[in-house]
Amino acid sequence: QVTLVESGGGLVQAGGSLRLSCAASGRSVSTYGMGWFRQAPRKEREFVAAISWSGDNTYYADSVRGRFAISRDNAENMVYLQMNSLKPEDTAVYYCARSIRAYSSGSFEHLYQYWGQGTQVTVSS
Repeated sequence: QVTLVESGGGLVQAGGSLRLSCAASGRSVSTYGMGWFRQAPRKEREFVAAISWSGDNTYYADSVRGRFAISRDNAENMVYLQMNSLKPEDTAVYYCARSIRAYSSGSFEHLYQYWGQGTQVTVSS
């Protein structure tokens, strides 16, 4: 069993930055791809970013590419999402997730098995 706990959310003005953290416990996630997703009010959950097990490959939604950066520290069982130049449309609950299969990653929700409870990010205009 894997438990994922997100932190680092909060209220920030447009143009500001936040760094989200995802702490994994229970089992190591070092050989699994990890992803960040978000869900805004009255919208479906959507892909934000993903990172391969080694950290060598990263993937981003078009809406965040160039502003967000995903990274990981396998020794600490942590995954991060650095969010810069935040916009009001980035307001959402952000979730981290672990891929179902070792050594796999991607942008589709069905590729992920374990999910955190989420952390709220609110960007004011």
